[in-house]
Amino acid sequence: MSFETIIFLVFGAAAVVSALFMVTRKNPIISAIFLILNFFTVAVIYLLLKAQFIAIIQVLVYMGAIMVLFLFVIMLLNVGKESKVTEPLSIKKITSILISILLLSVLGISFYFGFQGKQMSETAEQIGTAESLGKVLFTTYSFHVLAAGMLLLAAVVGAVVLAKKKFE
Repeated sequence: MSFETIIFLVFGAAAVVSALFMVTRKNPIISAIFLILNFFTVAVIYLLLKAQFIAIIQVLVYMGAIMVLFLFVIMLLNVGKESKVTEPLSIKKITSILISILLLSVLGISFYFGFQGKQMSETAEQIGTAESLGKVLFTTYSFHVLAAGMLLLAAVVGAVVLAKKKFE
């Protein structure tokens, strides 16, 4: 077993465990911390796949901006008062648990049989780099990038106009 395989297994297991802890915690702040850990482990897995640009975007956008937004929303909602939200074991809950176990077993079987002896091609290593992605974005898809920039600019101007207080 190679060093990359060991790192993948460790960070893959950490991603699954942190995702499970994220959805099972009652405190939303603790859930947000486990979500940050999950984003970090997924970024490491992207680095193992030689997709450096996606890994950096994962850290900057999701761990930086999205988590700050989540934490602001959590703080604004004043989650200090926890109320007991328990429901009895119903047929819906049992069915959802059984379907989840079935889907996880199918996922595990497909991973086991899908990745045996497969190696990444040489061209796949070049696709995820920031250099190759930048070349494609600013040559082939330059019009699309400019159109998306104009659309985002129009959305920001619209949000500022709508949020502006009207003085009578």
